[in-house]
Amino acid sequence: MTGADERILQFIYTLRSKGVTDPRVLTAMERTDRSVFLRGTFAHRAYEDMPLPIPCGQTISQPSVVAIMTQALKVGPRDTVLEIGTGSGYQAAVLARLARRVYSVERHRHLAEAAKARFRDLDLANITVFLGDGSHGLPAQAPFDRILVTAAAEDPPGPLLAQLREGGIMVVPVGQSDAVQTLIKVTRTPEGLEYDELGPVRFVPLVEGLGED
Repeated sequence: MTGADERILQFIYTLRSKGVTDPRVLTAMERTDRSVFLRGTFAHRAYEDMPLPIPCGQTISQPSVVAIMTQALKVGPRDTVLEIGTGSGYQAAVLARLARRVYSVERHRHLAEAAKARFRDLDLANITVFLGDGSHGLPAQAPFDRILVTAAAEDPPGPLLAQLREGGIMVVPVGQSDAVQTLIKVTRTPEGLEYDELGPVRFVPLVEGLGED
C-alpha cells in the first residue's frame, strides 16, 4: 500500500468516526482531491481535518464538516442544488458528484473565477458559478431541491427559504457570532418548515453585496 493509499484510508476513517456513514457521500469525498482546491503552503495539509485559509479572507471548510453537511442534505441524483458561497469550490465539487445540477453563488470575483477554472480542469460540467449576492439566492433558477449555505446567518435567510421546493432541504450555519454557531437542517413539508439542530460549527459570516475583489 502506498503512502497516498494510506492517507485516503485515514481520511475516510476520520469521516466515519465523525458520523458520516452514507456510502455515496464517502465515495464523493474520496473522489474529490482536496489538494486541488488549495495553493501554496497549505496544499500539503489538504487531508488534515481542519479548515484552512484561502484568498479573500475566506476558508475551505474541514472535510468532516463538508461531509456532515452533504450527508444532511440527502442529495439525490436528480436533484438541483443551490450553494451559497463557492469559496475554493471544494464543497460544490463534492455536491456535483451526487446531484444532477449545482448552482453556486460567490461574492468574490477572484474566488468565482478560480473555482470555474478548477471545475473545467476536473470536467465537472454540471456546476454553474454565479458572481453575486448569495443572500438573495437565484430566484430565476428556483425552486431548488436542496440548498447549502457555507456562511453563517443570524437566522435561516428568508429569500433562500422561499426558493426551497416542497420536500426540499436546506442546511445552514446559524449564529450571531463566529464563536457560537449551530448547523441547522430545514425541511419544507406540506405543513410548513421543520428545523433540526445538527451540532456546533464555525463559519465566516454571510455578508450581503459583492466583495471588493
